[in-house]
Amino acid sequence: MPLSLLDFITLIKPNPRRRGARYALLCALPLSACPEPEGGDTLSSTTSTATAATQDPATTTTTTTDPTGTSSPAETTTTTTTTDPTTGPTTTNNTTTTTTTTDSDSDSDATSAGDCQLADILSEADWDALFLHKDDPACFGENYSYPGLIAAAADYPTFACEGDLARRRREVAAFLAQISHETTGGWADAPDGPYAWGLCFIEEIGCGGGGCAQYCDPNNVQYPCAPGETYHGRGAIQLSWNYNYGQAGDALGVDLLSDPGLVASDSKLAIQTALWFWMTPQAPKPAAHDVMAGIWQPSPADVAQGRLPGYGLTTNIINGGIECGKPTTPAVEDRVGFFTRYAQQLSVDVGDNLYCDQMAPYI
Repeated sequence: MPLSLLDFITLIKPNPRRRGARYALLCALPLSACPEPEGGDTLSSTTSTATAATQDPATTTTTTTDPTGTSSPAETTTTTTTTDPTTGPTTTNNTTTTTTTTDSDSDSDATSAGDCQLADILSEADWDALFLHKDDPACFGENYSYPGLIAAAADYPTFACEGDLARRRREVAAFLAQISHETTGGWADAPDGPYAWGLCFIEEIGCGGGGCAQYCDPNNVQYPCAPGETYHGRGAIQLSWNYNYGQAGDALGVDLLSDPGLVASDSKLAIQTALWFWMTPQAPKPAAHDVMAGIWQPSPADVAQGRLPGYGLTTNIINGGIECGKPTTPAVEDRVGFFTRYAQQLSVDVGDNLYCDQMAPYI
């Protein structure tokens, strides 16, 4: 079966003081339909103010609420995605083609995977400065750790190790920014600003004790759900659904179907599942790593559809069907806000094509 990766529908920004819910990863396939979860709401919790409800077998409607805890009303956006719950995960062919080339950067500070380490780019002091509140009592991010990141990256030696120093720093900032958006606990007037609250959540709120059994596709025979286990959002990329746990586990050499809780409890796997997504292409989508490392070059069809290298294309890869090819959404602004802050911390510019409003999403 061809590798199919995640696409994301994200629910953003709780007020950490209220210990509200953020996320979840609701539909895990970028090029095929997601089965309808049983039991109506895909997220339900007395502590959660963000709810995504499936309304009929053919249409999934996701409502995103921003509970700021202030006197102003919460922001709400609604996204409708057509799905076919009668079939299992499939991969849809797309006629768009992309071209991969070798980075020919000849700057004197260019390096390769054989002679660099992630720690050369991101120190533990940098990590602490970026994630000021992941260990806040309102958050649940204590299992995200700098040693866990370094251990995870060791299995992907080309991550942040291709191209010149600026390109390598920019990739680190981009990766950390995207996972920060997926796990944010920030809000507009949060202490230290909304972009100091990345990696706040490691597990979907309200899903403990088997509370989110709806993320099981019983039609998937390759990656069947284990009795008593649930496959709700966990880790830095909010891995969800049994087939994605199965595919990630295959790639990482861990049986995540039998023990999906490892993605939340193991500090390496919590970030490594996100790196798996970041480093792995799925046609017609390139790997986000290849985009930020300067390896991927757009085809004429990509250029015609506005898909150009830069941070905006990584957003398109992750959630373009919801966030790209339209006026810039609050979710995209959140992603860019994290990236801008992290790039400043790492002393690098943000590069070209920061946004994706002029990019056609992948379909």
